[in-house]
Amino acid sequence: MNSKQIITTQLEQAFRRKSWHGTNLMGSIRGIDVETAAWRPAPGKHNIWELIVHCAYWKYSVYRRLAGDPGLTFAIKGSNFFERPTDRSEAALKDDIKLLRDYHGLLIASFDAFPEDRLGDVPKGSATSFIDLVIGVAAHDLYHAGQIQLIKRLHEK
Repeated sequence: MNSKQIITTQLEQAFRRKSWHGTNLMGSIRGIDVETAAWRPAPGKHNIWELIVHCAYWKYSVYRRLAGDPGLTFAIKGSNFFERPTDRSEAALKDDIKLLRDYHGLLIASFDAFPEDRLGDVPKGSATSFIDLVIGVAAHDLYHAGQIQLIKRLHEK
């Protein structure tokens, strides 16, 4: 395996493919219902739904850098965290999960097309290399997968 194949494997295992480390991001939200997704562990704390869109946003952010198009905009106005739900329906939750899947697909496609010899470069406006941005997305997915698992357990009590 070359370095890009290894990184793609990391991205996919953190997002949706089985791995030794346990639950990945999509596994953490599999079968989630609106009530659980919208529940806050405490006032002012993020809920699972917000974490879903937050993860989509950071996949978009790295995808935009890999694509080299600073004019690309995220599907929802704002950045980083987005208050959810704005529409407390199953359809709205499914739309936001689809947004996460779609940005993951765009990230993978842009990474596949990205020249391997530029992975160590730092994109304009960033202090982090492309390789660290992409590896960071996988770590970010796993971090929030664990956070989501914890929120679900707290909600069960």
